[in-house]
Amino acid sequence: MPSIALSELVQMFRNRLVLVTMFVVPAAPSAFFLHKRDLFESLGFGYVAAVVLFIVMGTGLYATTVTTLASRRQNLFLKRLRSTTAGDATILSGLLLPVTVVALVQVTVILTVLAQVAEEPDSVLLLAAAVLSTVVMMLGLGLATAGVTSSPEHAQVTTLPISVGTILVAGWVGISGTDELTLLKRLLPGGSAAELTVNAWGGGVPVADSLLLLAPTLGWVVAAVALAARFFRWEPRR
Repeated sequence: MPSIALSELVQMFRNRLVLVTMFVVPAAPSAFFLHKRDLFESLGFGYVAAVVLFIVMGTGLYATTVTTLASRRQNLFLKRLRSTTAGDATILSGLLLPVTVVALVQVTVILTVLAQVAEEPDSVLLLAAAVLSTVVMMLGLGLATAGVTSSPEHAQVTTLPISVGTILVAGWVGISGTDELTLLKRLLPGGSAAELTVNAWGGGVPVADSLLLLAPTLGWVVAAVALAARFFRWEPRR
C-alpha cells in the first residue's frame, strides 16, 4: 500500500484538475467564512464550522475521490494494479490515502484557525467524531459515485448532487437547528454530522446524547459501501 499511496500522491500533484478540486475550491469559500466570521456570529460558530467541514469534504475529499478513481480506471491503471498481488482493499486504500490525509490536514488547519480567531469548541471529542465520521461517509459515497462515473470529466457532473447537497444540508441544519423536521434533517446525508459539529461548538447537548447522532452517518456509510459493491468497476465503463 505505501508504494501505491506514494505513486498516487505524485500523480495528484501533477494533475491540475485534481489540484484545483482539492485545494482551491475548498480553500476559497472557507477563507471567506473565516474572514467574514463576524457576520455569522449570531448564527453561532458551529454553523461556520459545519459549512466549512462539508465544503472541504464535499468539494475536496469526495469529488477528488471520484475523479481519481475514474481517471485511474480510464487509463487502465486500476486493471494493472489488480493484476498484481495487492488485494482490492489494499489498492483502494493506497489510492485514497493521500487525498484523505490532505483533506484531514485542510479541515484541521481551518477549524484550528477558526478556534483561534473566534472561539474554541466546547468538545474536541465531538468535533473529532463529526470530522472522522464525515470522512468515512464521503469516502464511501465517493466509491459509490465512482461506480457510475465513466471519466474524470464526467465526474464534474456526477459529483454535483452530493457535494452541493451536503453543503446545503449542513447550512440548513446550522441555521435552523433540528427543532423542526428533526428526523428529515438527521437522515439526509450530512445532516447528523452537521448537527454534531454544531453541538461540539457550543450546542449545550450532553456528549452521550450527541454521539447518538453518529448512527445516521454510519447508516450512509453502510448504504454507500453496498452501492459501491454493486456498481464499482475496475475496467473502463462502456
